[in-house]
Amino acid sequence: MSNKYIPVDGHAGLVRHKASGAIINTNSKNIAQARNRKKIWKEQQAELEELRNDVATMKKMMQQILEDKNVTSSS
Repeated sequence: MSNKYIPVDGHAGLVRHKASGAIINTNSKNIAQARNRKKIWKEQQAELEELRNDVATMKKMMQQILEDKNVTSSS
């Protein structure tokens, strides 16, 4: 490891960049796990948004059906 980094006490695999103060994870296994968690989270968020849209569409359809029924029954 270069002299640009300072090990973070009590956290193996983490270093601090001297110039910026940024904490950097040097453990590739942890990085891969974090990326996988983020990917799964994004997929779940996309699925949730799709479900919300589906429910909104069904709600509109039900409202239209009820409106059409009311118009038909009052005629």
